[in-house]
Amino acid sequence: MQGQSASQAIKPYLFFDGRCDEALEFYTRTLGARVEQLFRFKDAPPPPPDAQPQEGCGPVTAEMAEKVMHACVTIRGTMVFVSDGMCQGKAEFKGVSLALELPTDAEAETAFAALAEGGQVQMPMGPAFFASRFGMVADRFGVSWMITSPAPARA
Repeated sequence: MQGQSASQAIKPYLFFDGRCDEALEFYTRTLGARVEQLFRFKDAPPPPPDAQPQEGCGPVTAEMAEKVMHACVTIRGTMVFVSDGMCQGKAEFKGVSLALELPTDAEAETAFAALAEGGQVQMPMGPAFFASRFGMVADRFGVSWMITSPAPARA
C-alpha cells in the first residue's frame, strides 16, 4: 500500500523453541537471510522489583541466557521476526505458510530443494496453472513454505 511505513507492515514472527540459532544459520545458508538485529535473553534488563511474576522476562536461567529472545531477519527483502520463545518443547507452525516467490524457475527449484533438506515435501515442485513452478514443503524446523516462480506473461 502506498504511503505505509515499514513499521505498519504485518511481519511473521516465528518461535523455534530453542533452535533459533540453528534456524538462522540454515536460512542464511539456504535463502541468503541477513540478521539485522539480535538480542539474547541475557541481554534483557531484570524486571523491576515490584513486577508481578508474569511481567517482563523474569529471571533468566543459565540454560536460557544464550538463547535468542528476539531477532530481526531479512529474507529476500521481507523482514521476519524470530525467537527461541520459551524453549518449552517442539515448535509447531500449524495453520500458516510462508510464501516465497522467486524470479526464475531455477531459483525456485534451488530454494525448494534447500528447504526440503531434512524437511518434508508436502507438494512436489511442478508446473501450476497460476505459476510456472509451485511446491510446498515443511522445512527441518516445521515451518511450511510455498515456493513459486511467476507464470510467463500471456499475450
